[in-house]
Amino acid sequence: MGCPDAELSLVVVSDDQIRELNRDYLGRDRATNVISFPMREGEGSGLHPELLGDVVISADTAARDAEEAGIAFERELYFLLLHGILHLVGYNHEGVSEEETLRMEAKEDELFALIAAEL
Repeated sequence: MGCPDAELSLVVVSDDQIRELNRDYLGRDRATNVISFPMREGEGSGLHPELLGDVVISADTAARDAEEAGIAFERELYFLLLHGILHLVGYNHEGVSEEETLRMEAKEDELFALIAAEL
């Protein structure tokens, strides 16, 4: 992904906490599974080029999603972390073309296959 020396922070929170972040920063008053806050975009993006940003995951939503899908909680956490990282490096699936959405999904599939082989 072109970021061999990059850093990011990972925060695992409750549904209440991610709902607050989602409301305050994205204007969506609901819990979600993962939110990414890129540091390489917007004002001040060049101050620390080694910082990708923050990935915030709701453990509550991840647990529900894992149970509904019949997969291990840890597997869902790894997937959400990967999804969040892809957002930090410029991939998107919201408010973009279908082509862009498919590009992100293909990259998720490619990288998650490598991760899942180790789980």
